[in-house]
Amino acid sequence: MPRSPAAASKVVADTPVSYEDALAELDRLLVAMEGGQLPLDSLLESYQRGAVLLEFCRSKLQAVEQQVKVLEEGQLKPWTTT
Repeated sequence: MPRSPAAASKVVADTPVSYEDALAELDRLLVAMEGGQLPLDSLLESYQRGAVLLEFCRSKLQAVEQQVKVLEEGQLKPWTTT
């Protein structure tokens, strides 16, 4: 029986709380998918969720990379103790 569009969009729409949470969920999905025991619908749903999580992780990494570049370029004032 096909899943409802609302159920499919929920899988894609849930935003992880943190990078670490997204990475852990991505790891769980990968283990389940590699196990070869998921029904086809669940496999597709897991793949879609994995794509969302991967994009989330990539965007977090890019944001951190930009912050590190700013720090390395000395655009922030150095911390001085008095």
